[in-house]
Amino acid sequence: MTTQTQDTSVRAQIVVEAPIEHAFAVFTESASWKPPEHNLLEVAIADSVFETHEGGYVYDRGVDGSECRWARVLAFEPPNRVVFSWLITPQWRIEADASKASDVEVRFIAQAPERTRVEIVHSNLERHGEGWEGLRDAVGAPDGWQLYLHRLAERVA
Repeated sequence: MTTQTQDTSVRAQIVVEAPIEHAFAVFTESASWKPPEHNLLEVAIADSVFETHEGGYVYDRGVDGSECRWARVLAFEPPNRVVFSWLITPQWRIEADASKASDVEVRFIAQAPERTRVEIVHSNLERHGEGWEGLRDAVGAPDGWQLYLHRLAERVA
């Protein structure tokens, strides 16, 4: 697994031992790869949901039924690519203004029949405005996209 931080984007990737279709399905059938400790709700997360269509949301549902919609699906292209907006501010709150959201592109590249490289590019982080550099550093840290990809690899296996 590798992560690179650039001026306004973060790149991370991992290779998983699974066919491309399976890796894509595990990523999009739920958001179970999202660490539950990354929680903006006031209660524990009951489940994380990934709506598999353009305009859908990625969100957490709390044990009390509350929801936190932290991403919006911009492109859904099975089994190769999904793009969503990152609706979380540098202060770790939900961003109501979509023009201030960054973009997360996730690509799935078959390297062999049973091996897939998963690449994440989190770009346009400067759109978040003041404090965006801290957000960039956080998603580029070991408990950022690296942790998400590690959890994905666990679920794919």
